[in-house]
Amino acid sequence: MSESAANPMLGTLIFACGGLAGAVFAVPFRKVKGWAYESYWLVYAITGLVLFPLALALTTVPDFFGVISRTPVKTILACAGFGALWGIGGLTWGLMIRYLGVGLGLAIGCGLCSATGTLLPPIFKGEVASLLYDAHGQMVTAKLFTLIGVAVSLLGIVFVGLAGKSKEGELPEEEKKKAVAEFDFRKGIIVALISGVFSGCMNFGLQNGWWTDASGAKCSMDALAKAVNTGDWWTGMPVLVVVLWGGFLVNLCWCLFMNAKNKTFGDYAKAASPAGLGVVFWSGLAGVIWACQFAFLKIGEPLCGDMAYVGFAILMGASVMFSSLLGIFLGEWRGTGSKTKGFLAVGLALLAVSIALPVVTH
Repeated sequence: MSESAANPMLGTLIFACGGLAGAVFAVPFRKVKGWAYESYWLVYAITGLVLFPLALALTTVPDFFGVISRTPVKTILACAGFGALWGIGGLTWGLMIRYLGVGLGLAIGCGLCSATGTLLPPIFKGEVASLLYDAHGQMVTAKLFTLIGVAVSLLGIVFVGLAGKSKEGELPEEEKKKAVAEFDFRKGIIVALISGVFSGCMNFGLQNGWWTDASGAKCSMDALAKAVNTGDWWTGMPVLVVVLWGGFLVNLCWCLFMNAKNKTFGDYAKAASPAGLGVVFWSGLAGVIWACQFAFLKIGEPLCGDMAYVGFAILMGASVMFSSLLGIFLGEWRGTGSKTKGFLAVGLALLAVSIALPVVTH
């Protein structure tokens, strides 16, 4: 996309829409009854990690399979590998929500994911200096503020976590269970740490779809998609599909293992019943909504020109904001005292600042 065609404000809005999708994707799971966690999670994974992204790519990229076939195998494996690491985080994401609730769980998970996903790609590429300096070695103020935004985000996570711990101490057990049936802060925070860090590998995979050809020229899956007349908004769909392939493999193995361990393969036989069709619908809907967040990320990147690198941080920051507001709406903080609400308010304010900093300084 040409510089004149770039529209950072529209790109930022699209990132925020992705954040909204990431915040609400788990809501349909509240309608799921009668199936084991691993069974309905597999339905979610098939829909969100394979079927929907592939359908989107086939619809928007004229020669999708040609793009894949012209991409070096090592690049495919690298992208899928980071997708597999994300898959580990994705598996524990659902457990995080079970133990902490939508609001607290997604706030902590998305915050950690934002920090690792923003910082890991340049670190592993040996481009740490690019976080602060331009090609001429001059410090770029906007990049400095982006890093400050990540630090503020982590501080916001600390305060949201303090709110969760305070909540656990304030509410009687029956009140906790009303909002989050399996609320357990200790288990939840451990799962959230694992989930948030590994989930950040998603952005590493999405930014890793490039290679150097025999002549030394830099090539990418996005460029190959552009070469077959793919619209600017959709050039990131091939790399998204490949990354999610890796994530799906991990989810598939885990779900089938748990089905065997818990003897829950019978859940799939219920799919033809009215109740079973309902489970498939709601789990599949959760998968589609989830996939939309990263589709929005790749759609918004071309619009943002040289500030595209902050897209992941904006996406995750928006997820934190929307998930926290959703948690308030769902009553997850009802009955808490002023201390807990104070921690939550400070955390949300810091998270809001962390989202705004990369935007207003570009």
